[in-house]
Amino acid sequence: MRYYIIAGEASGDLHAANMMKQLKLRDPDAYFRVWGGDRMQAEADELAKHIRETSFMGVFAVVRHLKTIKANFKFCEEDLMAFRPDVLILIDNSGFNLRIAKFVKNSTLSTRIFYYILPQAWAWKRKRVHTIQGWTDRRFAILPFEQVFYKSYGYELDYVGHPILDSMAQRKAGLMDIGSLRSQYGLSDKPIIALLPGSRKREIRTKLPKMLQVVNHFPDHQFLIAGSETIDISLYDQYTLGNVKVIFGKTYDILSHASAALVTSGTATLETALFRVPQVVCYKPGFVTFHLLKHIISIKYICMVNLILDRLAVQELVEGDLNEKRMVRELQALLEPDNRKRILADYDELESKLGGEGASERVAQLMIEDLKVHKKD
Repeated sequence: MRYYIIAGEASGDLHAANMMKQLKLRDPDAYFRVWGGDRMQAEADELAKHIRETSFMGVFAVVRHLKTIKANFKFCEEDLMAFRPDVLILIDNSGFNLRIAKFVKNSTLSTRIFYYILPQAWAWKRKRVHTIQGWTDRRFAILPFEQVFYKSYGYELDYVGHPILDSMAQRKAGLMDIGSLRSQYGLSDKPIIALLPGSRKREIRTKLPKMLQVVNHFPDHQFLIAGSETIDISLYDQYTLGNVKVIFGKTYDILSHASAALVTSGTATLETALFRVPQVVCYKPGFVTFHLLKHIISIKYICMVNLILDRLAVQELVEGDLNEKRMVRELQALLEPDNRKRILADYDELESKLGGEGASERVAQLMIEDLKVHKKD
């Protein structure tokens, strides 16, 4: 089979690469041409585009690079017609991928179209479910409530579980023990509170100064910032003033030994939960953006942990609530044994709902079965 796979950012690159490994085990004749990062490139036969040429985050970045984005669309359409894949697999990246799905659907290609890691239609633009359904042949969900959401519109999809469990399992075996972490980074014996301010400059500028306000309230703990390898240390140094350590590329190592965490909303909240670390979720989009989002987004919670459990399992501090007094109070509550016990029980339920390890295997198996049926036809 000839596979054409498009991912738009680092997380998609990781999950797609794990899926590709499983497809190879089931299809010895698999041939891959991909849009992705280093991990996908390592598994592929051909790299069409690297994500550093195609990933533009935020409205202003998109506007600045409109010419490049249009050129990428044209290149992709021509590339698909030349490659003529048996299957097109789309990974997240809805702005680009839905347009490409429409192109293939309306072309002369007899290509099956799969969507893995679906656009978040349940959060906003809910009627996109009709577009996604119409322009793809099969859809694979990674969140348990997505199946219910699509069914409410009369559509079926396959729930395969969250691939983050697979990627975390791969990493856990190589994590540093607490002794090595203390020795290598000059840490004390005090319990660790992790600060995860995000991986983008704007996130760090808005969240980190707020998070650091709690440090002096917890003299019996040491605070560690999980630094993003894509960000220069000078940005962190503006806020830390040398009193809190920044450790780059060791987020999982830090979480594996943390007693509690302040975490920017996003995938990191799931990772923190799966490491069984009680957390406070921090979200500060800005006053104007926050009030605009309130009229656009139709979800009860901003944290993925709460969305999956459908209740306020971990505290969310949003916009005006993200202040020193509230953060100190909520962080102190996390350190109380009864609260910790309750949160860990919620995390157990979360992990169960995420489907356990093996999402990459499950989605690959379903794809291969589908392709075999339609090849016969």
